[in-house]
Amino acid sequence: MANNLSLYHLVREPKVKKDKNPLLLLLHGYGSNEEDLFSFAEHLPDEYYIISARAPHTIPPYGNAWYAINFDAGMNKFTDEKQAVESRELIVTFIDEVIKEYPIDADDITLIGFSQGAILSYAIALTYPEKIKRVIALSGYLNLDIANKKADEQIKDLKLFISHGTVDQVIPVDWARKAPEYFKGLGMSPEYHEYPVGHGVTPQSFQDMLTFINK
Repeated sequence: MANNLSLYHLVREPKVKKDKNPLLLLLHGYGSNEEDLFSFAEHLPDEYYIISARAPHTIPPYGNAWYAINFDAGMNKFTDEKQAVESRELIVTFIDEVIKEYPIDADDITLIGFSQGAILSYAIALTYPEKIKRVIALSGYLNLDIANKKADEQIKDLKLFISHGTVDQVIPVDWARKAPEYFKGLGMSPEYHEYPVGHGVTPQSFQDMLTFINK
């Protein structure tokens, strides 16, 4: 495994090797690590490279984050936007590196992000739509303050799968619902699902995600 790249990562090579294979890049949530979503790898389609990256900021006692989430005196959460943008750029650099390192099809890259990873997946796709084919945003929300939106024409080709729990206590479902509306406003057709669960991935959401990937 090449871990001389910008981000430490785990790799599952495709079981069906082509000259170049598509990539599923897994981006974990706050306080987790690269092993969390990698547990999905065995159940994901055989023809993909599956790479799960570790976020750069360590959170004691164990775990990592793409950016800090701070609380003010009223216990309101706010994002360290400078760190979020730095991580957005770091992930894009990492994507360029893995394309050089592994025989990956640069025109077939899918981001699968959970929570903070989903928030960054949106930001990457809006800022660099030419690099990303699909975004799978699990339990996240759209934060336009950390995205530099490009021309709508480039974004319209993006395929989106969005899922959220209706009783999510970490990221309210109302926040999640704004994303499909925003993308519809750009003339896109995001696939949006809600499930009667909290902050997590259910077997049903996983099945729906697989159906989307296999389309």
